[in-house]
Amino acid sequence: MGPQDDRELVYSSDAGRTEAGKRKPARPAPGGKARALPDDGVVRVLRERRRGGIVSVVTGLRDDEFEETAKLLKRLCGAGGTAKSGAVEIQGDHRDRIVAWFAERGRKAKRAGG
Repeated sequence: MGPQDDRELVYSSDAGRTEAGKRKPARPAPGGKARALPDDGVVRVLRERRRGGIVSVVTGLRDDEFEETAKLLKRLCGAGGTAKSGAVEIQGDHRDRIVAWFAERGRKAKRAGG
């Protein structure tokens, strides 16, 4: 009996025993939430937490207005942002300011989510 006989396994990256054909269901990727927002002409402004920060996400815009709206909203909020994946993202929580901006222009907009 040597010193190696008393050692216990502390950590293993091996998944352990698995039965053939049975796998654990894959977890969805963080930030990859599938959202089914209605396409009813209403601009929705929601807040998301990403990498420890807050992002205001604007959805419900027409395809031809993403770039220009992103540019104007970034200037309005004094923050960075982008237009991608069918939405405009503005860094920070600026939902009230964005909803008011759309209301001034005669567009129906509302806060969505929490």
